[in-house]
Amino acid sequence: MTATQNARPLDGITVVSIEQAIAAPFASRQLADLGARVIKIERPNVGDFARGYDERVNGLASHFVWTNRSKESLTLDLKAEAAMPVMDKLLAEADVLIQNLAPGAAARLGLSHDALKDRFPRLIVCNISGYGEAGPMTDKKAYDLLIQSEAGMLSLTGGPGATEMAKVGVSIGDIAAGMYAYSQILAAIIRRGVTGHGTSIDVSMLEALVEWVGYPLYYAYDGQEPPPRAGAAHSTIFPYGPFTAGDGKRVMLGLQNEREWAVFCEKVLEQPELTEDARFASNSARSAAREELTEIIHAAFAELSAADVVERLEAAKIANARVNDMAGVWGHEQLAARNRWREVATPAGPVPAPLPPGADIGYEHRMNGVPALGQHSDTILAEYGYDEAAIQTMRDQGVI
Repeated sequence: MTATQNARPLDGITVVSIEQAIAAPFASRQLADLGARVIKIERPNVGDFARGYDERVNGLASHFVWTNRSKESLTLDLKAEAAMPVMDKLLAEADVLIQNLAPGAAARLGLSHDALKDRFPRLIVCNISGYGEAGPMTDKKAYDLLIQSEAGMLSLTGGPGATEMAKVGVSIGDIAAGMYAYSQILAAIIRRGVTGHGTSIDVSMLEALVEWVGYPLYYAYDGQEPPPRAGAAHSTIFPYGPFTAGDGKRVMLGLQNEREWAVFCEKVLEQPELTEDARFASNSARSAAREELTEIIHAAFAELSAADVVERLEAAKIANARVNDMAGVWGHEQLAARNRWREVATPAGPVPAPLPPGADIGYEHRMNGVPALGQHSDTILAEYGYDEAAIQTMRDQGVI
């Protein structure tokens, strides 16, 4: 293939991101994966506060390593008078500005779309916040767990008891917002190719996660009962969840239709007569009678090992999965067989990282290093016309 054919989709695109924690860094990292140059603005001496969340990756923070590869770190005190000319130089050549500062902070710094659009008409400005740029909650602080609560996610997760709610084990509100920021920025780049103009994008964590709870929203439409919390099982489809075999190990399985239910009864439970049992005549009926059906399934599995259960499920072509922990994912044979791991540099040495989802034979995703705080400050400033003396002056004044 030619160099043009091997080009990444966002080669030549420059993103300036005033980012912290997860939502904005997750969005900008995906742009970097596709070839964009991402200049990450961080506070001098402190940096993105996610750098201090933990020390699990050879002394580095797990969240930070996950969301910040392939970026350039420029330290800049945006409240310093000398910082704004630097920002002007950066934005004059940038395609995208992303920010997820505290509510109103970017506007106070003169970095809103309204303040920038006349000078930088092609600039795409993406604001990520908890509740959006308008409405009664626009100034309210937002963190992932709080958004999970506001969006109704906690009413869906956890055990069946009234107080047994559980946080989703990853920052799903941040991830949802980052995904929509990423896709909206891609759409804005395409649109700019038609109109010649940039735009303002307003991504709300609340609205992103409300979209993701669309199924239970409609299930509870017009005052109907919402789906019950069901732990690791599906709340409204049954049997669909973890079941314990005779050796004490759990197997995850799922049925989607009546044909699969009949096959499950005949070939896995070896009780074909259950298909005629009125208690289990439909998915709704089985879901309502899940306690009785669970007892029947566990009785049938009691004399089988987990491996035996999986063997029967596979023979019957019933969907199933292992209940993996993180060690199981690191060693997953499917990921290894598909060559989905790459080595990424960090200030503490190389670490493995999974390739972004979606294989394209035309190019390799960018998988460059995770930056140290301010690692690229001098290089970037020199590129934009600052000599060594000017850079040292900014350093002495605490601007960088």
